[in-house]
Amino acid sequence: KLRQSGAGTRRGEAASRQGGAEGGPEPEAVLLGPALPSRSQCPRRAGRREHRPPRALGGGARLGAGPRPRAGQGGSMLNRVRSAVAHLVSSGGAPPPRPKSPDLSNAPSAQPAAPPESSRSPPARSGSGSTAPAKTVEARASFSRPTFLQLSPGGLRRADDHTGRAVQSPPDTGRRLPWSTGYAEVINAGKSRHNEDQACCEVVYVEGRRSVSGVPREPSQGQGLCFYYWGLFDGHAGGGAAEMASRLLHRHIREQLKDLVEILQDPSPPPLCLPSTPGAPGSSDPSHLVGPQSCWSSQKEVTHESLVVGAIENAFQFMDEQMARERRGHQVEGGCCALVVVYLLGKVYVANAGDSRAIIVRNGEIIPMSREFTPETERQRLQLLGFLKPELLGGEFTHLEFPRRIQPKELGQRMLYRDQNMTGWAYKKIELEDLRFPLVCGEGKKARVMATIGVTRGLGDHNLKVCSSTLPIKPFLSCFPEVRVYDLTQYEHCPDDVLVLGTDGLWDVTSDCEVAATVDRVLSAYEPNDPSRYTALAQALVLGARGTPRDRGWRLPNNKLGSGDDISVFVIPLGGPGSYS
Repeated sequence: KLRQSGAGTRRGEAASRQGGAEGGPEPEAVLLGPALPSRSQCPRRAGRREHRPPRALGGGARLGAGPRPRAGQGGSMLNRVRSAVAHLVSSGGAPPPRPKSPDLSNAPSAQPAAPPESSRSPPARSGSGSTAPAKTVEARASFSRPTFLQLSPGGLRRADDHTGRAVQSPPDTGRRLPWSTGYAEVINAGKSRHNEDQACCEVVYVEGRRSVSGVPREPSQGQGLCFYYWGLFDGHAGGGAAEMASRLLHRHIREQLKDLVEILQDPSPPPLCLPSTPGAPGSSDPSHLVGPQSCWSSQKEVTHESLVVGAIENAFQFMDEQMARERRGHQVEGGCCALVVVYLLGKVYVANAGDSRAIIVRNGEIIPMSREFTPETERQRLQLLGFLKPELLGGEFTHLEFPRRIQPKELGQRMLYRDQNMTGWAYKKIELEDLRFPLVCGEGKKARVMATIGVTRGLGDHNLKVCSSTLPIKPFLSCFPEVRVYDLTQYEHCPDDVLVLGTDGLWDVTSDCEVAATVDRVLSAYEPNDPSRYTALAQALVLGARGTPRDRGWRLPNNKLGSGDDISVFVIPLGGPGSYS
């Protein structure tokens, strides 16, 4: 009722002031003060109340723009205000004082159908005096670093500082990582809000699930297995997938190894089949097991080593399936590359799914233990999948590769191309379907699948879609790693022989030879029995890839750009102090 023209309002206020000066009733002045200026008290701001259109304001289009009121209109408005105040007083209430800020929680507006976003965030600490926005609280809650770093709140803030980019390592205390492993990391130069890399280093004990004969084994019969585990997880499009994998992947590996505990400890060839039900009739007789030579006169040889490789591969698949199931409830955003090392029974298993890298530096020799999986290295696999299942391309992409994007004016001409079966190039006649965007485009670090993602293997990415489209990219991404095996018992290793694991932030600006030179330079400056030498080596590798801050960003000694990505490095000694038995 108070949404009248500006002139009428001014006349009403003048009349109320005159009445107050003459000793008249004061409630009018109290009500007219906060009635109009506070837009926050408007029903449209306080909540979704029922909207009642205001009375016609003549030719006025907005508040304060109506025609000049007739004589006496200001007095009629004052009368309406007085009657409203009288009704309020008669009902036993009093006009509320003007609040400093609108309190929407006390407004009698209807609650929204969806719960507020802040209800999913951790509650603010008591006494904080303010409530942070929901998204900010969620982001801070999801930011974490490896537990073995033992970062204090101040250290956590320094680790999250993009300006200083301080290198983080485990504290130099009596309790060290297994095998005196060295570790160092640094945050990116602003590429993402937080460090999306994660790391894990564990000693895991595996207890067998059943005996080979099918009879449940007593706790006193036989012993379990113990394996050492290192993992680097390079997240993208968020750190949720990397954080989840760092917590759970080694548990999936342990679960897959439970059936192999007794088999791996038995030097005889592994059985072809295991009993389906422990303790079932006849299953206690080993003759009921299908042995290696019972089905065919000639069959493939299955080694214990291949069983461990299969267990690691299955663990990656189960980890990826768990991310798919829990990506909504646990907010597992994005995906991650995974580089994992498992030491079991004298052998090192290196599993890589992504663009991270692992190398062994042994007596100055470089032994690659992984290869990167990018759109370039897996072009033929991607093209074959697009050729066999063209529905995955959605009519937007072509599985063929061309040296550049084809122009419509080039229809009918012959241009170089290659398909899923070719490593070389040939000419073909350009057709209308060839004008679609190529499935694999770009080269080097700019190569992309469906013009979106630059890695082809990893965990997560279940919600990843082509930009401005609903076409999923996950069918072209594989969660299975490539596993390489290194037998430690076949060589005599010295304390300077190491296995170096690094995310792509290290290898983007550092070659294998440069890493080997740094290994020789740093380790030669320490005594062979000094356990801190491997942490110093990891820090030197991270610092060398990060560079130093200059006017034009982070620069290397040769004035080239340093790595602006997250950098994480493990240095695992292969011949250091201690026994690996």
